Amino acid sequence: MNSVVILGNGAFPTEPYPVYLLDSAEGVVCCDGALEKWLKHNASAAPLAVIGDMDSLSAQLQERFSSVLVKVDEQDDNDQTKALRWVLENHPEVTEIVFLGATGLREDHTIGNLGLLMDYPRQFDLGERRLSMVSDFGTAFVITDTCDLHLGEGRRISLFSADNSLRITSEGLQWPLDDVVFDAWWKATLNRTVSPIVSLHFSHPSAALVLVD
Repeated sequence: MNSVVILGNGAFPTEPYPVYLLDSAEGVVCCDGALEKWLKHNASAAPLAVIGDMDSLSAQLQERFSSVLVKVDEQDDNDQTKALRWVLENHPEVTEIVFLGATGLREDHTIGNLGLLMDYPRQFDLGERRLSMVSDFGTAFVITDTCDLHLGEGRRISLFSADNSLRITSEGLQWPLDDVVFDAWWKATLNRTVSPIVSLHFSHPSAALVLVD
């Protein structure tokens, strides 16, 4: 198995691209109450696992899917992180993990889940695995060092980092990042690609969250 979708209990995707990712994934892991949304979308396919503290899943569904239920009561991590840990431990062969339903409905969950995505390279040994968070409005992923992004021309793009010592020089953006100090969330937002390839040069290895649409 190469690809897994971790489905959160946020806004269920409706646009063609995220729905395609959901339908083409080799396995789906539901975070707690997201199981109900998954069943409305595909009532015939059982998920790989249903993970969480089960606070938002009915007793009926808990009984029905007891064979794939993974109850984790600890509250230090949210269900998204519990699901990622389960996938990494139980399916180390997976090379691509996509988070769907991780945003929308609640701003606090959206901000928290995006922040966690940026932190996962530090928390876990991801190796060459590709992690992304996709919604009806765009795609988020993390870069940790100098790289070229093949995004295409005319894409809207924003970058975020929690490391205010990080400096990034750029090529291929309408507004270069060379003078940006990452000491506020808005500093590198609302940019646009002006060439098919965006080159980003990091002053040192660190995590930066990229959002494109």
